[in-house]
Amino acid sequence: MEELINFFGTYWLRIIIAAVAAYFISSVNTSIIVTRIVIHKDIRTLGSGNAGFTNVLRCVGKIPAVITFVGDFLKGVISVLIAYLLMLGVTDANAELYQGYIMYIAGLFAVIGHTCPIYYKFKGGKGVVTTAAVMLMTDWRVLIVALFVFVLVFSITKIISVCAIANAIVYPISVIALKLLDFNGILSFMAPTKNVTLPFAVFTAFTALIISVIVIIRHKDNIKRLMNGTEKKITAKK
Repeated sequence: MEELINFFGTYWLRIIIAAVAAYFISSVNTSIIVTRIVIHKDIRTLGSGNAGFTNVLRCVGKIPAVITFVGDFLKGVISVLIAYLLMLGVTDANAELYQGYIMYIAGLFAVIGHTCPIYYKFKGGKGVVTTAAVMLMTDWRVLIVALFVFVLVFSITKIISVCAIANAIVYPISVIALKLLDFNGILSFMAPTKNVTLPFAVFTAFTALIISVIVIIRHKDNIKRLMNGTEKKITAKK
């Protein structure tokens, strides 16, 4: 607890800057911009109404979908990178841990910005691609787990929303599992943050849990369609 108090008490200004920057950067919605340029329509009025990669793929095309994916991914990367850079030069004994803390906070606000963008009346995407970017930037091992889960679930269901929900469920579990393994020295040799502490493990897992809840809530309509058996599959061609 003292570790968290010191972090928030000492670096509160950097935390605010990282969170605000992540939110406003990620509020820029690639799918809305690309769809308006390509077909002069609002993606939120097409298909499922989601301002994200899958809906763009179905309603606009492959190239716009790829651009959307790259844009949504870069938002997460840039947001967390800014947080990382804000902590450069810190000479505190726990500097590396504090850097990890602020990167997770930035990742959370990147997902919030994408799902609730201030520029688009707080109606954005579902945060799946941006969350993947956050995974990569905070702990690449978690992204490996997510990709494995995605491939496994998609090979069975061919439904993107099921893959997203499955990954959301696994996300906080994989974070706490890996951090505890790091804490016990089992995987510390490949840990992105060295000398992991229990407060850090709990905080990062809790942050991942919040992100997961956001992603699952944003999939509420998909869940309804899944229960009704009307959720669309992605064809092999696509």
